[in-house]
Amino acid sequence: MALAFPTDCCLCGGELASDGRVRICRACWADLQPWRGPLCTRCGLPFASPRALDSSVAECGPCRDDAPGYDGARSFGLYTGKLRQAVLRVKFGGDERLGVRLGEWLAPTWDALPPGGDFGSPLIVPVPLHPSRRRERGFNQSELLARGLVRELGRRSDGAAPQVAKSCLRRKRATPPQTGLSVAARRENLRGAFEVVKPGEVRGRAIVLVDDVMTTGATLSACARALRRAGAAQVMGLTLARATPQFPDLSPLETDNTVDGLDRDST
Repeated sequence: MALAFPTDCCLCGGELASDGRVRICRACWADLQPWRGPLCTRCGLPFASPRALDSSVAECGPCRDDAPGYDGARSFGLYTGKLRQAVLRVKFGGDERLGVRLGEWLAPTWDALPPGGDFGSPLIVPVPLHPSRRRERGFNQSELLARGLVRELGRRSDGAAPQVAKSCLRRKRATPPQTGLSVAARRENLRGAFEVVKPGEVRGRAIVLVDDVMTTGATLSACARALRRAGAAQVMGLTLARATPQFPDLSPLETDNTVDGLDRDST
């Protein structure tokens, strides 16, 4: 029975108290906490100190120096600890059910997105993978998150959830890994990498881009600029985790030794 139905948590190795949709124990689920501290009002970057909000414009330095391509962005939590393990479990462990489940946790962060204009119900657009990367992985983790998010939003509103447009935005150029690149180099690396293939779906609409990890926001900005060129009225970003040097993850992961380009898809 144990071989057919594993009883150990995929994150900590502890015993599962009961069968569930995903192999994560209650203690590890409890460790997946949202960020509740101060943050940049534009990109959602977590601030280490609330004093950053004392400024007349509560934005981080990068947003002040060079406004991103999107109108606003928010992330569920920090790319550390159990949340980081869960993201890696999905991306490189092929745990698609976990990806959908984590997408459900994005619903409260959806509520925290900056208010937008009167553009009707937002259209959810998962950040696309290049076809070669998708074939390699077998799925797009951003689509899994979007599926879970829509499912949870539908539960809360009696099935009236936003639509997901999986094929209106295309990654037309495979790009080298973003790991180790400066902000400027990341932006240049992604220049012209995305295009909208179905402009009619996004024209005049409010768009919410969904991705797993946000680092500098270069990928979200590149996607947002492509959507803007196609006529999108507003573009927001929604990610599961935010990676930032202010809150580094110092815990070693076994996955680090087996993953090729750990943060190669980080935005």
